[in-house]
Amino acid sequence: MNKEYYMEKALMEAKKAFCIDEVPIGAVIVLNDKIIARAYNVKETKKDTTKHAELLAIQKASKKIGAWRLSECELYTTLEPCPMCAGAIINSRIKKVYIGAKDAKAGAVGSVLNLFEDYDFNHKPEVEYGIKEKECSIMLKQFFKKLRQNKKQEK
Repeated sequence: MNKEYYMEKALMEAKKAFCIDEVPIGAVIVLNDKIIARAYNVKETKKDTTKHAELLAIQKASKKIGAWRLSECELYTTLEPCPMCAGAIINSRIKKVYIGAKDAKAGAVGSVLNLFEDYDFNHKPEVEYGIKEKECSIMLKQFFKKLRQNKKQEK
């Protein structure tokens, strides 16, 4: 499989979030060319700020392999991780992160700050940006446009 294939799977997760009025972010974790975990944002649904796609995928992957170290795993996420998720990626020792769209407001892997490069943590994941960036960006833009339209209608 290739990185576009796995990002497409992350986009499918993001679409699930979109359909339930969650910010459409999806993530998949791959080990030995096989998806071992997939998740999407459910922060609003669960009323829990920690229910981000990346964190949920990390939890599922850890459960699947029976270990907290995901050092042979790769994570695909449709949006650049926030500081909380970037910290979890570092702590779980994920080998490489593939990012769809950058996040100019909360991105912690290069946009606002870079937890992977600017600090001397014990683990530095590899990162690659722009995988299916257009598709990831379009979905986010559509979501926030719909959200703004709904707010206008409520007034």
